[in-house]
Amino acid sequence: MNIIITIAVTALVVLYAGLFKAKKALLPISLIGLLGSLVFVVSSWNTAQVFYGMMQMDNFALAFSGLTIIGTMLILLLTQNYFAKDSENIAEYLCLILFALCGIVIMVSYKNMSMLFIGLEIMSVSLYILAGIRKNNFASNEASLKYFLMGAFSTGFLLFGITLIYGASGSFDLDAINKYLVGNYTSVSPLFYTGVILMLIGLSFKVGAAPFHFWTPDVYEGSPSLITSFMSTVVKTAGFAAFLRLFADTFAPLHDFWLMPLMVIVFLTLLIGNVTALFQKNFKRMLAYSSISHAGYLLFSLVALTSRSANNVLVYAAAYTFASIIAFAVLILVKQKTGNDNFENFNGLAKRNPFAALVLTIAMLSLAGIPLTAGFIGKYVMFLNVMTEYQVYLVAFAILNALVGFYYYFRVIVAMYFKEGSEIVLETPVQYKVVLLLSVAITLVLGLYPSVILNLI
Repeated sequence: MNIIITIAVTALVVLYAGLFKAKKALLPISLIGLLGSLVFVVSSWNTAQVFYGMMQMDNFALAFSGLTIIGTMLILLLTQNYFAKDSENIAEYLCLILFALCGIVIMVSYKNMSMLFIGLEIMSVSLYILAGIRKNNFASNEASLKYFLMGAFSTGFLLFGITLIYGASGSFDLDAINKYLVGNYTSVSPLFYTGVILMLIGLSFKVGAAPFHFWTPDVYEGSPSLITSFMSTVVKTAGFAAFLRLFADTFAPLHDFWLMPLMVIVFLTLLIGNVTALFQKNFKRMLAYSSISHAGYLLFSLVALTSRSANNVLVYAAAYTFASIIAFAVLILVKQKTGNDNFENFNGLAKRNPFAALVLTIAMLSLAGIPLTAGFIGKYVMFLNVMTEYQVYLVAFAILNALVGFYYYFRVIVAMYFKEGSEIVLETPVQYKVVLLLSVAITLVLGLYPSVILNLI
């Protein structure tokens, strides 16, 4: 609970500092608050606490909270030179990101389905505003509207599912629902089965899994790049943590029932995400479809429920988060100089800025799943997870899709090193260097020494 209180208080302090025009103090205040919440994460390790039967701060919740907080800190460091000097929205940007993070921490630690809804809405409302915070930008307004409409639609599915499950089991508490399933396994109400499917659809919307992914490319492309990086890393991690807590624990007795619809979602997500990414000419839109494909790999943790499912998701989410932060950081630098997100703007980047080209290469290799990077370990543990259930066809299909992914990730590397580009000077500010170096270091350390995180939960 101290983690949520610290982040919420920090958001309010940032908002008041913005009222008094203390622009230079906004980022330090945000980072100090997040650092304080990270201290609470570390100090609470191995001391599971339940708060009023609504939230459970166990190692699962703490690990994912820690990952999302670190990801948010790195993304906030990318605000250097991101805003115009006369911008009046800086405090609002930071405050809304912090409030979204409050919802995210609730999402990864809920013990009662009403808290899942509350956390999801706190996060979503903040993101609806952040997506459209550039009021004079048509693409930003369009992204906000699409995100709001699709978000409200998916929330309807989720709420209806929660209602049916409550009607069948008589409780919102996850432990009570699980006991109902175990005690009435042969006579579970039809309402419960319908509720499970509706919740599967609702959560698939939230994490951008196909065929409920159609909002993702447009929203990611139209939103400010800083917000897109937050949505595709921190928000996606929270969505899968919430997915895992509900389906891998509470709904585990009905695994045979929801496995087939889940398998359909996994196959479609891998196929649509990877194949569509091949045809993109816009780097940001390619990352959006890449994000969809990675959602498919993350869902492997639910195809075969093992004692390592949570750890596997944490490893993959960490690998994906830090590689994506690198990609978006370099994208922001390139876009500030060229004005758009097209692949052509990366041509010859290795000559203009060897450091940025090198770190982006490592990020692309990690996203592709090349050995010695964290992305390889993430894919390896996911494939190993489903192989324990002899899902050979799924693994073969996933490997073919991973090979497709090599093409569009290596396309970026080829553009940077083997194509001639404009002679624009691309500088890397100090804060960006810090973010890039930290993210690359984590990506390589997790690739070389995966045991650091493999047995964390």
